[in-house]
Amino acid sequence: MGVIRETGRLFVLVGAMFIAVGVLLYFGAKLPFRLGHLPGDIVHRTKNGVFYFPVVTCLLLSAIITLLSWLMSLMKR
Repeated sequence: MGVIRETGRLFVLVGAMFIAVGVLLYFGAKLPFRLGHLPGDIVHRTKNGVFYFPVVTCLLLSAIITLLSWLMSLMKR
């Protein structure tokens, strides 16, 4: 019975993440900021091309992923 319960939790968690990503994609254009274009992201434009390094976006995504993994570890207890 434990395996079925853990599988159910996993499906609920994955479903919640899909819903969260779907809501972000749907309402993304209406947000006051755009991921990938936050203050602190480095953009260097030349006549031959563009170098783009999303520093703040990477930090924000890392914090969100860390928070989600922490919440998942709390659910396993």
